[in-house]
Amino acid sequence: MKNLVGWVYGLGLSLTPAAALAEGVGGGYRGIATIYFTFITVVLIFGAYDVIGPTTYRRKAMMVIAPLIAIAMYLMLPKE
Repeated sequence: MKNLVGWVYGLGLSLTPAAALAEGVGGGYRGIATIYFTFITVVLIFGAYDVIGPTTYRRKAMMVIAPLIAIAMYLMLPKE
């Protein structure tokens, strides 16, 4: 039984690089980049909110700043 487990384990390890090194695999970084950029956008918007301070114009300023930050971050995403 130990021998069988060893063979199965060895076969699995020997076939793993074949899947990783397959040619023609299409993939991009847009999905994970979107997640990272979303977190960065939230932090930047919160930072802008915090910098403005307790003024009566905070809400109006955030209605302008937040979309600008979101659009800028979207435009910086990788194409694929």
